[in-house]
Amino acid sequence: MSEYMNIVFMGTPQFAVSIVDEIRKKHNVVLVVTQPDVYNIKKKKYDYSEVKKYALENNLPLFQPEKIREDYQTILDLDVDLIVTAAYGQIIPKALLDYPKYKCINVHGSLLPKHRGGAPIQRSIINGDKETGVTIMYMAEKMDAGDMLMQRSIPILDSDTQDTMFDKLSKLGAEMINVLIDDLINNNISPVKQDESLVTFSYNLTKQDELVTFDKDAIKVFNQIRGLNSNPGGYFIMDNQNVKVYSSKVSNKSHNDEIGTIIGINKDSFDVACDNNTVISITEIKMPSKNKMAVRDFLNGQGKKLITIGKKLN
Repeated sequence: MSEYMNIVFMGTPQFAVSIVDEIRKKHNVVLVVTQPDVYNIKKKKYDYSEVKKYALENNLPLFQPEKIREDYQTILDLDVDLIVTAAYGQIIPKALLDYPKYKCINVHGSLLPKHRGGAPIQRSIINGDKETGVTIMYMAEKMDAGDMLMQRSIPILDSDTQDTMFDKLSKLGAEMINVLIDDLINNNISPVKQDESLVTFSYNLTKQDELVTFDKDAIKVFNQIRGLNSNPGGYFIMDNQNVKVYSSKVSNKSHNDEIGTIIGINKDSFDVACDNNTVISITEIKMPSKNKMAVRDFLNGQGKKLITIGKKLN
């Protein structure tokens, strides 16, 4: 048996778009809730979320409360069977958790109970995890602590970045969501409590998380760089300037040099000394006020003078 549901969808980034799009193939999205617009000082205009863009393009009713904990009557005024959230970005109040017939569920980009919090995808890569996945769970007042309803895993490849994993997990969540909704309708679910002893947290990234230091193994530097690629991107300090770094590779070279020193210049990269005699090769950077570029191109221009053997970074 399948049933047509009235659903409120709550989400903000691109990760959430494919999920709401899949829901609309079988159900009625009566309202889309997303974060408020943010004023962009450089562009001198307001930027809005990818979910808002999707809602506008598809003529869906839209709600952007500053604080959902205080401003949620708009949702209570609707006939709602289910609330689905995916990377919404605010804590949902208890009044909403208890409101719909089928409660509230959340599509979360990790294998809970690991990586609760706002940056599970980025931190799973930075931590060097070999797999991640999507967990759909009942929402609870405590962050990402609800009973799990469905979970699927996928590998994290060395070629993966934050961007590729966001895309893969968004598609995985979209594949799962209507199956799970059918299971809710047919009472074909077996909620599983999370093991609190296995809980880890992946809080939102800070500016300090973006600083790439070389006082660790090259593999950890590599994981940090790809976990931050492309937004916001990691950075190191060279000649008192913050240089964004987007791509790298672990070199098979070794060294006996000072950590953080440029020790080699190649055709498409430059080598930096890391801890334990390991070496990272930097392959894509962005200088202040310049465009992102491959190191190969950078070395053919401005980089010819800036990238020199023995120069210390950070």
